[in-house]
Amino acid sequence: MLCHCWRQRRRRLGDRGGVTVFVAVCVVALLGIIGVAVDGGGKLRATERADYLAGEAARAGGQAIDPARAVTGQAVVADPHDAQAAAYAYLASAKVSGTVVVAGDGTTLTVSVTDSYATRFLSVVGISRLAVTGHGTATLLHGVTAPEGT
Repeated sequence: MLCHCWRQRRRRLGDRGGVTVFVAVCVVALLGIIGVAVDGGGKLRATERADYLAGEAARAGGQAIDPARAVTGQAVVADPHDAQAAAYAYLASAKVSGTVVVAGDGTTLTVSVTDSYATRFLSVVGISRLAVTGHGTATLLHGVTAPEGT
């Protein structure tokens, strides 16, 4: 008789609670997928911003041409010290850090920006920030009707 009651009880309860476990696992997986999508998109936007800031810093540095050589018509080239100072000032105003390199001939400035993205969902698993980098280059050109290389 004892054996018969146990079988009836098991038949009556069946898989009770099994759906709850399945739903809980699915919800956790879906939240993980949503988190990766949100934070992945955020990192992509942060990388685009870093690229933009690097390009703008390179342009700002490119405005610092060597006046002595430009006025005499020798060449339109950047003054290395002033160009780096202008690019670093732009980066400081944007509150990012980076490096500025002026080519030896003074016609090209290359800027690399390092920044980070504060995660929204991934912070739950211990990833609070993602590193991002951006790169920008400015080449000095001059000319009346069309740009000429220096």
